[in-house]
Amino acid sequence: EVQLVESGGGLVQPGGSLRLSCVASGLAFSSSDMSWVRQAPGQGLEWVSGITSDLRSYDSRAAQGRFTISRDNEKNTLYLDMNNLKRDDTGVYYCVTGILGSPGYLGARGQGTLVTVSS
Repeated sequence: EVQLVESGGGLVQPGGSLRLSCVASGLAFSSSDMSWVRQAPGQGLEWVSGITSDLRSYDSRAAQGRFTISRDNEKNTLYLDMNNLKRDDTGVYYCVTGILGSPGYLGARGQGTLVTVSS
């Protein structure tokens, strides 16, 4: 059974930073493409950033220049470093398998971690 456990969310002021983590188990993490997606209150899922097994990364327009996705295959952990956070970044952030537009996207999803950007 694939398990994805996110952490690192919280309340942060506009302009602040957070680092999200996702520990994966039950899958061949090092050979898995992974992504972060988010869900704002009352909205659907939005793809944020993705990273392939060979370390190519992709960002949504909203994430470009502010967010950095990375992974540590030794620790089976996916990260999302978020800087210059905006109120529109508020939402539940999920770690998921796959990359937007490719087979396996959203095959598994964690329980999410809440990010609230507010003064």
